[in-house]
Amino acid sequence: MIYISENLISQIKVHAEKSYPNECCGFIFGYLSDNIKKAVSIRAEENSFNDNEKYHRFNISADTMLKAELYARKNKFEIIGIYHSHPDCRAVPSEYDREHALPVYSYIIVSVIKGKATEITCHELDRESGYIKFIAEQIVRDNEGEF
Repeated sequence: MIYISENLISQIKVHAEKSYPNECCGFIFGYLSDNIKKAVSIRAEENSFNDNEKYHRFNISADTMLKAELYARKNKFEIIGIYHSHPDCRAVPSEYDREHALPVYSYIIVSVIKGKATEITCHELDRESGYIKFIAEQIVRDNEGEF
C-alpha cells in the first residue's frame, strides 16, 4: 500500500503530459514501515533511453540512481518507488517494466492518451512469487495525513 498526496499525483501527471509522446520517469521518496509506503516527495528525471525508443521505454541512468540515493540519505528519506508514463497505452506494467523492476519499490504508471493523463495505477513485485511477477498495489490518496 502506498500513501500519496493529490499534489504529488498531480505533479506526476503534469510531468507525464509534458513528456508526451515519450515516457517520463522519476523517483518517489518517502518512508517505508511494515510494508506500507508514505510518499513525501517526487523528483522528475530525464528518460535516458535512446531517443528513438523513448515513446515506449524509459531508463534511469546509474549516475542518476546514485544521485537519488544520496539525496534520499541526505534528507532522511528512502526511495520507495519509481513512476513512469505509458503514452497512448493503458497503465499496466509491460514485460520490460517487470524485467527491470526492483523488489520493494512501488511502480506508479500513468496512462497518457493523446497528451492527457488519464488512468494511474501502482504495482509492486510479488514477494510470494519470488519477485517474478507484478501485483497491484493500492494507492491511498492521502492529503498530507499522518503516517
